[in-house]
Amino acid sequence: MPSHEPVASLGEAAVVIGGGIVGVCCALYLQRAGYVVTLIDPEEPGNSTAKWSCGQMAVSEIIPLSKPGILMKIPGWLMDQKGPLALRPSALPGIVPWFVRFLMCARHSKIVDIAQSMATLTRDVYEDYAPLLDACGDKALMGERPILEVFDDPSGIAHEQPHLELRESLGFKSQRLNAKDIGDLEPALAGKFAHGLLFPDWRAVSDTMGFIAALTESFIAQGGRRVRTEVTRIDESNGRATGVTLENGERVAARHVVIAAGTGSRRFFGALGVSVPLEGIAGYQAVVKNPGVEIRHSTIYADGGFCFSPMTRGLQIGGTIEFAGHGSKPNFKRADIILEKAKRVLPELQTSNVEYGVGYRPFLPDTKPIIDRSRRLPNVFMAFGHGQLGLTLGATTGRLIADMVAGRPTKQNLVPFSAYRFS
Repeated sequence: MPSHEPVASLGEAAVVIGGGIVGVCCALYLQRAGYVVTLIDPEEPGNSTAKWSCGQMAVSEIIPLSKPGILMKIPGWLMDQKGPLALRPSALPGIVPWFVRFLMCARHSKIVDIAQSMATLTRDVYEDYAPLLDACGDKALMGERPILEVFDDPSGIAHEQPHLELRESLGFKSQRLNAKDIGDLEPALAGKFAHGLLFPDWRAVSDTMGFIAALTESFIAQGGRRVRTEVTRIDESNGRATGVTLENGERVAARHVVIAAGTGSRRFFGALGVSVPLEGIAGYQAVVKNPGVEIRHSTIYADGGFCFSPMTRGLQIGGTIEFAGHGSKPNFKRADIILEKAKRVLPELQTSNVEYGVGYRPFLPDTKPIIDRSRRLPNVFMAFGHGQLGLTLGATTGRLIADMVAGRPTKQNLVPFSAYRFS
């Protein structure tokens, strides 16, 4: 891609708004490029949307949520509030414009186009994370075991077959599993499932919160500054950003600003001069601290609509998502539903010590993130809208943002991830 600015001199100041996985990876890659970086977020390190995720490096999860036949499922989402994907009736009026765009992405040709674009990013996930993880003290932040997906009957795999073939055509692998395979890999599930898939090129982190916190510690250890507060505005002069103003009135000057605040990025759209249909979709999780049963691999239960994710904090169970509407309060009864379903699969599961959480995944209708620069303020860069792939694409996004800030050509074509594609 052509550059818009000359390569910056070492030591220039940059501000990253948003300290979640995408924000901290942007900060680390800017730091590696020689910038003096301030990372700003109101939460403690690691307490972000990605904390409440399944913790997977889902490198072939490139098929958008909008699949053929999705329109017929919407009445079910409204009526069954216990299903793996629910739509609160109160959210429907405000989310209709988003859903119209979402449904437009359900055509086969559109799905193929989105998958091809997303694959250009996910192919580089491990290569992009490698230098960031090498600089961390804990070398076991990312596990080596692949991910499993299990189904109640063969129809589930048959339904996914076209998407599996599309993934394979783009270089991603999967293997069919029978009852013995599943039992050998995951003894706790022996005899419970006879149909499954193994994703050998997926990995899982040992702790979603700890993963982000460790990267943040590495950023600070290398001279970065993290400020725990809100940014109230982007300061500007003569058509360029000059820094940001914090909640306490302090101003942080910067030559470059990166917006990587997930759903919180919306409050800057006016300053950026963009109109982006960004929606926060609630994803509920429950961490069982002393589960009393061992799960070895991060395992997706497709028909149950949730995932078992073994972590150092406990067994994290979640994945159910809800279109709740902007500003709505979380409904933790959905986390109870997850636990009820999990106990049906694992009756021995001990649920006396459980922590609930919700993360609002920043989704765009076409399931692609925004990795772009503002046309109104050309030294402000955008990195948000990663949906369920924030953890997966954090480092790749950080590398691309650093290249754009420094005026270097980007490895990937970023046109599909333009903030202006919805205009």
